[in-house]
Amino acid sequence: MIVLKSLREIERMRASCQIVAEVLALLKEKTVPGVSTLELEDFALKETKKRKAVPAFKGYAGFPFALCCSPNDRVIHGMPNSVPLKEGDVLSIDFGVLYDDYYGDAAVTIPVAAASRDASRLLKVTEESLYKGIDRAVAGGRLFDISCAVQTHVEQHGFSVVRDFVGHGIGKKLHEEPQVPNYGVAGRGVQLKPGMVLAIEPMVNIGGYAVKVLDDGWTTVTADGSLSAHFEHTVAITTQGPDILTRL
Repeated sequence: MIVLKSLREIERMRASCQIVAEVLALLKEKTVPGVSTLELEDFALKETKKRKAVPAFKGYAGFPFALCCSPNDRVIHGMPNSVPLKEGDVLSIDFGVLYDDYYGDAAVTIPVAAASRDASRLLKVTEESLYKGIDRAVAGGRLFDISCAVQTHVEQHGFSVVRDFVGHGIGKKLHEEPQVPNYGVAGRGVQLKPGMVLAIEPMVNIGGYAVKVLDDGWTTVTADGSLSAHFEHTVAITTQGPDILTRL
């Protein structure tokens, strides 16, 4: 069942989403050579507590951390550790909070100092594909209009969209209906209506789209070892068009 949110509920979600955006912006500044993702985790926990919010991922289905930190060929659900980041790495950070009974969720991929030309291009195209999808998140359209826009932009640039993991509805639950794939045929899927709130999140690989989950049961990597990038916004569909709740 898809839960439509009232304007008041969307404003409550905006408060949660702004906390996510603020913390991610601070994490971006701290993502430098020599820092470990475990240090970023500790920082995120302190900033979340300061804002009187609850980390959305910590304890979710047994996941032990507040952040998903996924460097290089890690696609999603990477676990923070004590290994220092080095120049040339790219780091995807996925972060969510629960605040005032509503969830917010967003992700960014950050170059650690100077990224390679290929990595920079991957990040640019992936972020562009997110906004291409958001542009199609309009009332009266179809869900796969979003999916098709993401896929088309990514594949035009020679990259591939991950198919095993998708975006999702969000609200009083972290994951609600509908699922939001990053591939599909425009004009298909459920009709988009005002009050729907979606976490749109392209996951894009330089190589093939196949992925595999490591023995920890969470960390997902590209099957061919190629670089991956991940960007995400929580977006409300309104009569005035898409409203990006996780944009500062």
